[in-house]
Amino acid sequence: MELPKFILGDNTDLPNAIFVIHTEYPRFIINLEDDEVEWFEDFVKEDEKDLEYEAESLIEAATAFYDREVSRYQE
Repeated sequence: MELPKFILGDNTDLPNAIFVIHTEYPRFIINLEDDEVEWFEDFVKEDEKDLEYEAESLIEAATAFYDREVSRYQE
């Protein structure tokens, strides 16, 4: 199965939360309500510097994905 890079998610137990799931490496879920990120990967100490830069870029991409999807619903 081919998955899209980002997927929107929600849950009735957390009615204010909006989740964006990143399905490619490094996989994560971000809660856009509070910008909390949960990583599905285990990282080694040596990867931290690269991860900081990549994480910032991926989180911006996740937010842009959400904005794009919401604008499409509004049309």
